[in-house]
Amino acid sequence: MIAIASHISNTKYRTAFFIALCLLCTLHSHFSVADAKVYIDVTSPAVKKLPIAISEFPGPSGREISDIIRDDLDFTGIFLVLDRNAFLEAPTQPFNPNNWTVLGVEVVVKGTVRSDNNSVSIVSLYDVGEGKEIFKKEYRAEAGLTRPLAHSIANDIYNQITNEAGIFRTRIAYITRFSGHDELSIMDWDGQRSYRTGIKSSLLLSPRWAKDGSKLIYSAERNRQWGIYLLDFKKQSEKKVFSAKGTNLAGDFFPNADEFALSSSMGGTSNIYLYRISESKLVRLTASRSVEVTPTVSPDGKYIAFVSDRQGSPQIFIMDKEGYDVRRLTFSGPYNTAPSWSPKGDKIVFSGRYSGRNQIFTINTDGSGITQLTDRGNNEDPSFSPDGRYIVFISDRDGGRSIYIMRANGEAQKRITPKGERAFGPRWSPN
Repeated sequence: MIAIASHISNTKYRTAFFIALCLLCTLHSHFSVADAKVYIDVTSPAVKKLPIAISEFPGPSGREISDIIRDDLDFTGIFLVLDRNAFLEAPTQPFNPNNWTVLGVEVVVKGTVRSDNNSVSIVSLYDVGEGKEIFKKEYRAEAGLTRPLAHSIANDIYNQITNEAGIFRTRIAYITRFSGHDELSIMDWDGQRSYRTGIKSSLLLSPRWAKDGSKLIYSAERNRQWGIYLLDFKKQSEKKVFSAKGTNLAGDFFPNADEFALSSSMGGTSNIYLYRISESKLVRLTASRSVEVTPTVSPDGKYIAFVSDRQGSPQIFIMDKEGYDVRRLTFSGPYNTAPSWSPKGDKIVFSGRYSGRNQIFTINTDGSGITQLTDRGNNEDPSFSPDGRYIVFISDRDGGRSIYIMRANGEAQKRITPKGERAFGPRWSPN
């Protein structure tokens, strides 16, 4: 086992990696979530946008906090965020429903921020139609954690409105490529607060999260050998869990976090295997002379999607955990790869060749409903957010490969890594 600190040469990165960014919240709520009114049913096929007003919060970092909340909620596509220039009520004035009814607003967010040693935000959510406060909470955060604090507020507002969990405190693991080496990096869902973990190699590929977000596995070429490594955030350590002759690439964890899928060419051609960490046990799942790679595990752990050229061209197949009941999923296009399951297990997102370029598609797990989501540049390595409403992927549409996010229907595509930074292999955290 290798202590993570031995890989990290910069104190800033070591500190960022080891310290859990805990946000201590004191709740003052008028009623429980179970009793809350659901303003938006995000499961509905036709969601009507909810008009919402987010006032600027008076106090230190108040504008920054309220702007982050506004950006978070606006990206969901289910809110109609009112321009602050249209407000009739100043941030410091008491809530008056009459000031919002004439603007067509249905819910209003107001708050204040004060700062001593910590930042303290008191946030209220108001129902304009009923003319009452429906949510109130106090948030405390250490200095420098303004963005996590704002994301937590946005999560709570989103939950109060939809009765669904928000994704605004989630992270994205990815690889950054520098001259001579790759490095494992992590950033917030919106591309902010990115940091390099100090985990380096001449080549790094395939970071994959455990289902509880406490671990990552990834492939690294070190000393001219491909190995699969486990990064344990709780133990603050990295260890090599599997290596063999040939190329060994990590697939997804199974739900128990003790098993993961992988592909290895140890036998000559690449096949799919299951590896049990606690027993150091390897189980071969496919035995083909064709190339079989990129295994991805369904949320319930019962199925594995993978890529095989057993029928001539690379296509996506699905089999059960034991390697039986193999069936082909994709039939359109000459080259389909990089599958990833939706959190509900009802869809798979993948990269497919269309008109000479790689684009992002989704398909139902019964093979129906194939939908193209991108059409600019080459787009690859897709991964769903934990709520299934968003997708992260890489694209070269602006020149070099950068990381983008979009809604799961293809809307609101935007780059979240700096232009010119070589980034790839993004995977959205489960929490």
